[in-house]
Amino acid sequence: MTIDRHIRVVMTVALLLSALALGGCATSIADMPLVGTPADAPARPKEAGTYLPVHDLPPERDAAAMAPAEQAQALRELAAARDRQASTAAKNSAAK
Repeated sequence: MTIDRHIRVVMTVALLLSALALGGCATSIADMPLVGTPADAPARPKEAGTYLPVHDLPPERDAAAMAPAEQAQALRELAAARDRQASTAAKNSAAK
């Protein structure tokens, strides 16, 4: 008798929890009259938002982002840093 009652209680709890979970998906807490939104919150737009324009590219630049001389200098500095790190890594692996 206690096993049947235990199963019935477990099934009732599971049913109530699933009803609460599904009911939570159907309502918006911010629209409830008791909870609501804060007084200083901005008003909601009347229409739902649209997707961001991911395919709209910015206009082409009139001037280059970096001058060719600056770009060459940056490339030389990066190559020098790479070589320094490679030599340091080679020394560390040889020391082990």
